[in-house]
Amino acid sequence: MKNFTHTLPPGVRVSLVFALEALAFALTFLDPGFFQALAALLALVAAATTRISSGMRVFALGLLVFFTTVGLALKTGSDLLFIVLVGALIVLIRVRDVPLWFKISLSALILLVSVPVAGFANTFLLELSIQIGIYAAMALGLNVVVGMAGLLDLGYAAFFAIGAYTWAIFGSPQAAAFIQNYVPLGGTWFYPFMFVAIVTTAVTGILIGLPALRLRGDYLAIVTLGLGEVVRVLANNLDHPVNITNGPQGISPIARPPIGAFQGLLHAVGIPQGKSTDYQLFFYLLVLLVIGIVVLVNVNLSKSKFGRAWVALREDEVAAKAMGIPMVKTKLLAFSTGAAFSGAMGVIFAAQRGFVSPESFTLLASITILGMVVLGGMGSITGVILGTAALTILNLDVLKSFSEYLNTLRQSGASLLGFSFSSMPNQVDPAKFERLVFGIVLILMMIFRPEGLIPEARHKVEANAEKELT
Repeated sequence: MKNFTHTLPPGVRVSLVFALEALAFALTFLDPGFFQALAALLALVAAATTRISSGMRVFALGLLVFFTTVGLALKTGSDLLFIVLVGALIVLIRVRDVPLWFKISLSALILLVSVPVAGFANTFLLELSIQIGIYAAMALGLNVVVGMAGLLDLGYAAFFAIGAYTWAIFGSPQAAAFIQNYVPLGGTWFYPFMFVAIVTTAVTGILIGLPALRLRGDYLAIVTLGLGEVVRVLANNLDHPVNITNGPQGISPIARPPIGAFQGLLHAVGIPQGKSTDYQLFFYLLVLLVIGIVVLVNVNLSKSKFGRAWVALREDEVAAKAMGIPMVKTKLLAFSTGAAFSGAMGVIFAAQRGFVSPESFTLLASITILGMVVLGGMGSITGVILGTAALTILNLDVLKSFSEYLNTLRQSGASLLGFSFSSMPNQVDPAKFERLVFGIVLILMMIFRPEGLIPEARHKVEANAEKELT
């Protein structure tokens, strides 16, 4: 679309952008479904890539975000419109000719107004946003280990499990099974236990990193995979002889932090109260705050001497060692930093769900988080967040919505080119093939864009150099 629009006169370009936005807005009310979301997405792409003035681009993006928010808030639009909001955030980060004040203002508007408003109309969108935030923070932690330091870790979900069980055991009646006269901790202990989980998982990261110090590549991946499975197996079997984790049955109910003051604030600004919705909004804002801290820490680390040491380690460990970089300290710091991020999100995950079990911390969870890092671009903070959002929305929203659309066609008996959807087998359900789609996406990425969707500057230069050589 970019090359095509550049050949058009300036007035036609502007007309094309706003024509697509008008079409998307009209379909929001006339046909709130897949085609309406597709039109809005095309309008976003046109607003981001078409060569128009900075002022027109600002107006187009602001108008599109407004229309999208209205469609989601009034439930007249498809849930797939949520993709447009996420895409608008990425566009604001990547587009260069948009003023900084507008980027900050519209991003804050999307995160603090558009998503909550859409979430009150459809609680699924708030849940989806929370899941994106939790996995984004964990992916940023793994990005330190894999993307910056180049240490392949396939047991990353183990730290997530340790953080979750740290709060689940003591924030529920479970600890009474092995501590006599134990009284479950109230929700006010949630915040101190986030710091407890950070310290616990950081120490665990060091302990896991110690036996892997002399290993690289595939051998390091195998060791971390095994250590990650050890944690999951322990969580699954530590229900006897002393019942610590309640085994495969999991732990429930887990205390949530009190939000009385938060509910009072919502009431003061005129937002109607609903306990479940209030908790979802609270956890959404909490996850946003944690992601902000994680991003700030990542940026500062990447610019510090430790970040430069990690890059040197990733590029050539032998050369880094020859230049005097301490291998033990550098590797252990990478493992402990990534583990701390995952442990903090484990506590939030346990409190938000109110239930934890070993099934949430399998090898597949570690591979999924690694896939988010690879898809977005190893070493790239923006890329990792985009990869996380893309895979989470694909699994939880796009495939689910596509399955519902096919079921509607199947039940209505609609036909296309002589094929009747009523004869389609029930096994044809895209929601059941999420892992297959996930694998196909990664294969295509490795073939056509191995550096990721938004590659780190160094990786981008290396990739371009390799293309020139070939």
